[in-house]
Amino acid sequence: MFKDDFVWGVASSAYQIEGMNEGDGHGRNVWDDFLDDGRGFANDNAKVTCDHINRYKEDIALMKNLGVKAYRFSVSWSRIMPNGTGEVNQKAIDMYRDMIHTMKENGITPYITLFHWEFPKALFDKGGWLNEDVVKWFGEYAKVVAENFSDICENFFTINEPQCVIYLGHMLGTHAPGLKLSIRDSFLAAHHLLMAHGNAVINLRKYAKRDIKIGFAPTCGVAYPYSDSKEDIEAARKVYFGFYNTIDNWAWNVSWFSDPVFLGHYPKEGLEKFEEYLPEIKKEDMELIHQPLDFMGQNIYNGYYVRAGVDGEPEFVERNPGYTKTVVDWPVTPRAFYYGIKFLTERYKYPLYITENGMACHDSVSADGRVHDYDRINFLDAYMGAMQKAIEDGADVSGYFLWTFMDNLEWNKGFTPRFGLVYVDFVTQQRIVKDSAFWYKKVMEEKGMNLSCNNINKEIIFLDPVCTHNIWGGSRLREQFGYNYQGDDLGECWGISAHPNGDGSVKFGNFKGMNLSQLWNEHPEIFGNLDYDRFPLLIKIIDAKDDLSIQVHPDDAYAKVNENGSFGKTECWYVLDCPDDASLVIGHNAKTKDELNEMIDQGRWSEFIREIPVKKGDFIQIDPGTVHAIKGGLLILETQQNSDITYRAYDYDRLSNGKPRELHVKQSKDVITVPAAPARDSVIKTEGMSVKNELVSLYSCNYYSVFKMELDGEAKFEQKYPFLNITITEGNGIINGQPVNKGDHMIVPNGFGQIDMSGKLEMIASTVIK
Repeated sequence: MFKDDFVWGVASSAYQIEGMNEGDGHGRNVWDDFLDDGRGFANDNAKVTCDHINRYKEDIALMKNLGVKAYRFSVSWSRIMPNGTGEVNQKAIDMYRDMIHTMKENGITPYITLFHWEFPKALFDKGGWLNEDVVKWFGEYAKVVAENFSDICENFFTINEPQCVIYLGHMLGTHAPGLKLSIRDSFLAAHHLLMAHGNAVINLRKYAKRDIKIGFAPTCGVAYPYSDSKEDIEAARKVYFGFYNTIDNWAWNVSWFSDPVFLGHYPKEGLEKFEEYLPEIKKEDMELIHQPLDFMGQNIYNGYYVRAGVDGEPEFVERNPGYTKTVVDWPVTPRAFYYGIKFLTERYKYPLYITENGMACHDSVSADGRVHDYDRINFLDAYMGAMQKAIEDGADVSGYFLWTFMDNLEWNKGFTPRFGLVYVDFVTQQRIVKDSAFWYKKVMEEKGMNLSCNNINKEIIFLDPVCTHNIWGGSRLREQFGYNYQGDDLGECWGISAHPNGDGSVKFGNFKGMNLSQLWNEHPEIFGNLDYDRFPLLIKIIDAKDDLSIQVHPDDAYAKVNENGSFGKTECWYVLDCPDDASLVIGHNAKTKDELNEMIDQGRWSEFIREIPVKKGDFIQIDPGTVHAIKGGLLILETQQNSDITYRAYDYDRLSNGKPRELHVKQSKDVITVPAAPARDSVIKTEGMSVKNELVSLYSCNYYSVFKMELDGEAKFEQKYPFLNITITEGNGIINGQPVNKGDHMIVPNGFGQIDMSGKLEMIASTVIK
């Protein structure tokens, strides 16, 4: 869970939202030229954007109404100092001071970023980041910021995403100023940028009117492990802080920008690899860069898989086919968020703020006049859940700033990618609050309690069954149900099972690959937090090509003493198919215990057993102590206690691998009920019981309740049980958007709500009663 003092906020940047007014005193910056030259999408520019310069009071009031308590925003270097140095634009100072006062009046804590890429054009013309004087220029700017805002703002970040400044702006040329520097010059620019950061920290503290807190906000994609194995984790960590990129992509790197700031030195691996390209790096340079800081920031959006190769060295893994990505083609990787936070806080011992995280969507206004951005909610829910897990695992995270509050100019990509919680019509300047904003408001109010990770998982859990080979088994489990097992002796499909002898695994979703027993132990809320030490039921489909043994099961008391604490075994059968003349062994004909012992000892089985006729659709309850046997030709769905305790009294003298199968004559005699219950107490004829498109109860006892549904069209019902097992026994359809087919096994979790079904199918469901 998130602590009470965890900072929940939103973020923005000046150039992306402010716009410009004639006579407002701003100076030109490198982005003005870049976009005026037509190097952005569709000739979009920043002349108006969100018109925040004229609407900030209303926008900040909207923040308040949406529960925002902290706002990370940037002040524009070229607006405050039109020439980059010297003259200070008082109109800009007044505007930003009024912005900050407005925030505080609305209960919002300001966090100022000094540089979010608005590099003054006048200073770019003097060499920009390649001119070492930029260290003094940026220091002078920091002095002005401290003098004018430190009395009303306590928290500052110096530079946002230095990797983007150098790589995108000075190497690729896709961001302003659109340069393609030599490798050597790019290292020089980066070194000057880091020195400028250090000088800014010095001047912020020197000229501040009170104690302030300062941080740094870099970025980078996260190398995260393909699996959670120790080897893959270490391989990912090595890549995340290492130098595996090609030289023309060297600046997309974590440690080159963060180690000098937080640790006081460039990473040794980088110094050795890049030696021929590096400028002179003096001791006093490093002392300047490594200034005392109060926290670190990191902008994290996505990552890429890494695993340990056979030689122990890291190797990169392709993304899965059809992976989810955002409008700007960034992959959706919440596990990368977890590992980024984990790796950063382990390497750099500073409190961490997530200074940006969010999703660009194709948001549009629906017919009801609202913006329903469920993709964004799903993204944020998964990422925030990953952040919570990182915190629970020991990461020191102080706050989270969602990117961004409202749609804006996404730099060279123009206005089309929409990251905001608030939709902006860039023609009319209308604001429309998106669904995600209301969702995030609740997150902030409830300190994350409404995140999916803190609630019962609401997805249907589909299971991969385990099939067994049996001497009496057949081929229908493969041929009719499609289970991918070979052989003509497939006797049982353990469809929903957490038993050690056949522990099913989750096929899809958040718990993919997890065994049902593990899911039961780690997520009891899915099953209604029941007071059992194991998953209580076991659901099988049994294909009997030949007769099963004459057998009996113990009750709980006998099994606990004689079978190492196992459950006993109460079970029931639903006849899925059978020959016209089918019968089952249910009960016996011995009237006393002595007669029972005598019949068994003398092998008078035909006299001993009681056979009864059955047909498709019959339901049979088998209580402990009931002699029973499934006869050849029957196809049965069995619901039972989670136990594999069966006592064979007789097996027709069959051989398995040349040897008779083990019998349990003594145990059978111990537990068989004498006299047997009447057959009518065991068999329920379901003919006429079914009501189409309704969940109909077949039987209920202390151990389970069993239901049947025949669906032809559509049906709805509430999942009101601790959990609900479902097996599709015939046909196909759709359950809450999930296609289902004959042979599918699933668990609908506790608190799921309404089940919506359509199609033509039959299913058997079961649960336990609290």
